Amino acid sequence: MRRTDIGVIAFLFLSGWFTMPTLVSAQIPNSQTTAKNGPVSMHAEGTFDVKNAPLSADEALAGTAIGRYGLDKQFHGDLDATSKGEMLGAGNPATGTAGYVAIEQVTGTLHGRAGSFALQHFGTMEDNKFELTVKVVPGSGTGDLTGICGTMAIAIVSGKHSYKFDYTLPAAAK
Repeated sequence: MRRTDIGVIAFLFLSGWFTMPTLVSAQIPNSQTTAKNGPVSMHAEGTFDVKNAPLSADEALAGTAIGRYGLDKQFHGDLDATSKGEMLGAGNPATGTAGYVAIEQVTGTLHGRAGSFALQHFGTMEDNKFELTVKVVPGSGTGDLTGICGTMAIAIVSGKHSYKFDYTLPAAAK
């Protein structure tokens, strides 16, 4: 597969050409819930803007059918943050099959709590159907977001990106 084919895959995933279903593992009410001395469960929603750009092939990827892209996002809503990351993608867009992995570092405020955390993506497309998992990287939280865990669902409708983020913080962080 040519590098330009991988560029098409990245464009399809990130530009919203396909509508991706919202994949929320559990609905958590907008208000926080706390178990005695347990984690604080929260729900955040909003939109985001994303830009991606092909990165130059490095020696590790030279000669492969893997595309490499830089990610640059701006989150709005309950998560007011920016993120930067990298994505690797492969597949065959002509047959509706592809996959990507990505990691992005998110920095800003989440319900007024300042800090950062990393998100890890695992996405596949088969027969033009998407499966996507986006999780907080364990141990990646800093500042007021230290100890954060959670999953994010992404939806792309008519080219507009939105997120639903179910997360927990240690009780001491509330």
